[in-house]
Amino acid sequence: MSREAYQVPSLGAGQNAFGAGAAPGIDSANPLDGPVTTYVCGDCSSRVTLKRGDQIRCKECGHRVLYKERTKRMVQFEAR
Repeated sequence: MSREAYQVPSLGAGQNAFGAGAAPGIDSANPLDGPVTTYVCGDCSSRVTLKRGDQIRCKECGHRVLYKERTKRMVQFEAR
């Protein structure tokens, strides 16, 4: 089987990554929802937004090397 033909197995309803049911008190409605992070493709330089659980692959060219975008806030280090 080629690498591109591989499909990640999906979790069944009520299962977590370890094959067991969700623990009581934990909301398991959408376990893959979370913050969206923006990356830059290493090949075509397009911006790619990914959530937790998404495939690490550029949506434009299919390249698998993505770089995290540099922060916009000011970062200052103190020299000693």
